This record gives sequence, C-alpha cells and structure tokens, in this order.
Amino acid sequence: MGRIDVKWLGEDSRMFVGRDTFGRTVVAGYWQKPNDPTWTEARGAKASDLLVIALASCSAYDVVDILQKQREPLTSLLITADAQQAPEPPWPFTKIHLHYQATGKDLDPKKVERAIKLSEEKYCSVAATIRGVTEITHSFEVCPEA
Repeated sequence: MGRIDVKWLGEDSRMFVGRDTFGRTVVAGYWQKPNDPTWTEARGAKASDLLVIALASCSAYDVVDILQKQREPLTSLLITADAQQAPEPPWPFTKIHLHYQATGKDLDPKKVERAIKLSEEKYCSVAATIRGVTEITHSFEVCPEA
C-alpha cells in the first residue's frame, strides 16, 4: 500500500479530506453553521461509517472476483450493512452484519455462499483487521435477473 493523506479543512469545521494512494478523495466530517456555534451539518461521511463501507467494499471486490473466475453470471451485487457500536467511548463496533444480494441468471447459491465465506475468512483485509474486536456475520440471497 502507498501513502494516505488526510487534511483538516480548518476554521470552524470538523471536515477532513482524505486522499488514497491513487489520488482519489473522500470527504468526512461536519461543518459548523455560520453564526450558530451549537448547530452542525453533516457534509461528509461519518468517519466510523467509512470503516463499514471499507468492509463491505473489500468483501464485494472479493465476491465479484471469485464469482467471475468461476464464470458465474453475476450481474449485480448489493451489500447492506447493519453495524452496532458500543454505547461508550471510543464506541468500537461490536457487531457488523452484512447482507449480500447477488443477482444473475442461474447463479449457483452454493458458489455465492462459498465466495462470501472465502472473502470474509481469507481474502478481505478489512475483515481480517477487525476480526476479534468485531463480530462479523452475514446472510445472502440470490435473485434471478429481472
């Protein structure tokens, strides 16, 4: 992996711009409304949500890659995450449930399930990083192509 940068936008904000190893950006944080120091507006992703997005994205990449190598006719993959955090600081994630919705004509459910397990247990670096701190569970459904 290469260099990751995060820059604070300064002044009255709690806004940050992150830049990945390829120079792409993501915005995280809040901006304080002018003349009202008690009010903030979400203008970027919540930093902790980015971790959940990273987990789902990492797994999605693996699942798509595995199914394509198996020549499975995957045409769409949607992952919905339900994340729970501890009630006290630093609010670690205690459980993340990922629901995979795989769409394609004649997809083999056994191959979809195996691809998900391989991702979560072997290939996904984000899952490997948070495993042991966070319980990761999943469910899936295979939908016929409309």
